[in-house]
Amino acid sequence: MSDEFKDLQPETIPGFKVGEKRSIQEYTNLDANDESLNKWKQSLGLNTGKALDVEAGDKRKVVIISMTLVIEGEQPVVINLEKEKNYDSLKGKKISFKIKEKSVYKLVIRFKVQHEIITGLKYLQGVKKAGITVDKIEEPMGSYAPNTVDKPYYERGFEEVEAPSGFLARGSYSAVSKFVDDDRTEHLILPWSFQITK
Repeated sequence: MSDEFKDLQPETIPGFKVGEKRSIQEYTNLDANDESLNKWKQSLGLNTGKALDVEAGDKRKVVIISMTLVIEGEQPVVINLEKEKNYDSLKGKKISFKIKEKSVYKLVIRFKVQHEIITGLKYLQGVKKAGITVDKIEEPMGSYAPNTVDKPYYERGFEEVEAPSGFLARGSYSAVSKFVDDDRTEHLILPWSFQITK
């Protein structure tokens, strides 16, 4: 990731300590007779179907399938990452698009989890114009069990936002999206850019 966004880190909560990592089997067996805990496990998707096949050698735990900008009255902007076997292949690629000022849009992320339970997944986004930070977002996404054949992906949409307008708002912006979990593991760092137009 460019040094331009090295300050984009998840907030830390004083005194918060990440719980001990457990395997899926350990979670499944944990307090098996506790009804409320069993409901929580089901909400995570534990024991709800056959696990998805994972391609040999694919060690990723969170796989971002696509990021879609749903723009009111316009064609959605889709960044399709499904065929990216290794995110290193994104280095040097230019992901860029245009948004009209005052457009109302929202971000929708489609992803899958494999190998182990992911806790405290967060979406971070930093936006700069002329090297100055103009926007910073930290959105909690939740905790997820590995996907199953019955539920091959998860989808998370964020609140609608209105693009700024006016002479000062128009122009080119650089941005980065980052997916981080409670262990501070960075699952994807994706640089992109956009223009706000009249």
